[in-house]
Amino acid sequence: MALSRKITTLESFDVRFPTSTMLDGSDAMNADPDYSAAYLRINSDSGAHGDSLVFTIGRGNDVQIAAIDILAQRYAGMSVQDAFNNIGGIAQELSADSQLRWLGPDKGVFHMAAGAVLNALWDLFAKQAGVPLWKFLSDLTPEQTVAAIDFRYITDALTPAEALAILKKAEAGKAANEEQLRKSGVPAYTTSPGWLGYTDEKMLKLTEDARDAGFNLIKYKCGKSVADDKRRLTKVRALLGPDFPIAIDANQVWDVDVAIDWVNQLEEFNLRWIEEPTHPDDVVGHAKIAASIKTPVATGEMASSRIIFKQLLQSNAISVMQIDASRVAGVNENIANVLMAAKFGIPVIPHAGGVGLCEMVQHIAMWDSVAVTGHHPRRMVEFVDHLHEHFLVPTDIQGGSYMAPTAPGAGAEMYQASIDEYQFPSGGYWKKNGARS
Repeated sequence: MALSRKITTLESFDVRFPTSTMLDGSDAMNADPDYSAAYLRINSDSGAHGDSLVFTIGRGNDVQIAAIDILAQRYAGMSVQDAFNNIGGIAQELSADSQLRWLGPDKGVFHMAAGAVLNALWDLFAKQAGVPLWKFLSDLTPEQTVAAIDFRYITDALTPAEALAILKKAEAGKAANEEQLRKSGVPAYTTSPGWLGYTDEKMLKLTEDARDAGFNLIKYKCGKSVADDKRRLTKVRALLGPDFPIAIDANQVWDVDVAIDWVNQLEEFNLRWIEEPTHPDDVVGHAKIAASIKTPVATGEMASSRIIFKQLLQSNAISVMQIDASRVAGVNENIANVLMAAKFGIPVIPHAGGVGLCEMVQHIAMWDSVAVTGHHPRRMVEFVDHLHEHFLVPTDIQGGSYMAPTAPGAGAEMYQASIDEYQFPSGGYWKKNGARS
């Protein structure tokens, strides 16, 4: 496909929303998050621009912006077509700077900054092609898709030949899969009722609303105390009944043996999964937990790279893979993650919420549903009902499902008015209310 014009300038914005004032996003580890976006815009001389963001929760957003600025500026002047033709090489280049790599490697603020650059480029590609990102990815040949992947450190789990075979096998079903996606979307589950800072009354009202809206799984934060978890889950079960699917999320608050004991004490609540039971880098710990409890283990929203996902899969440490749109090195690395999960037979149920994560990660899930594993009963995408009004193409949830976006791009573009209002510390909101450091 022909993509015109050149990249001209690159802009970044420190955007922070005061979500801590309502305890939206509160959990056992993150008590008072201010949902924030380290936002990147890659401009081209056609007038089109590619937008992306790295989600943070307040302090440190400026650090993330600094890393994005260092990496992004090197692509000013590159033709968009050349960027597309060499997107796999750019992914490797961003992660392999011989000096910046010392601050990783393949993890942390520079790895997420690499993701911001790559995601903005994919957004620009899709916009210039006039299609949503899920469609742009689905229409790539298997060879083009494999060429986008950085296979360093994962060939013991997935080789280029295996990735190509997975994609070629799925080609016969792509047209039917796309038709089903456009008609029915992909199922969503919601965490909106489950924040740990909510009162029981608010939790139960939002639970009732979510059930009535068609969501077929609801997730609740946990980890304050076993007694408190039992009290809250007892009320949830009284409202929803014994069989309605529910899950819990500890947000990494436990040591391994504590997690095992804690989750086993909650077995009576028939949990679909326990999410992030311990530190996200502790693959051996996750494997021990998975072998010691009956509740399936889910993790991945803070898995820093394809290398961590590889180990989780090889160690039988997870029953659910939860990729995140901005935690790893962008679309490229998530393509690798999805294909590894497909090889190992593990469903990908992406993490979302935050600011813009729903808008972004839905495209990866939809590409998976069209061009990799198709539509299946274990497919879901997380949905949290916060801050969607700030995006040009907000998520469209109907009957508990994400409907496929039709507008061109990857979903992360925010209204300039929202950026101006919540830019930190100079935006209108922060000038009026005071910038919290």
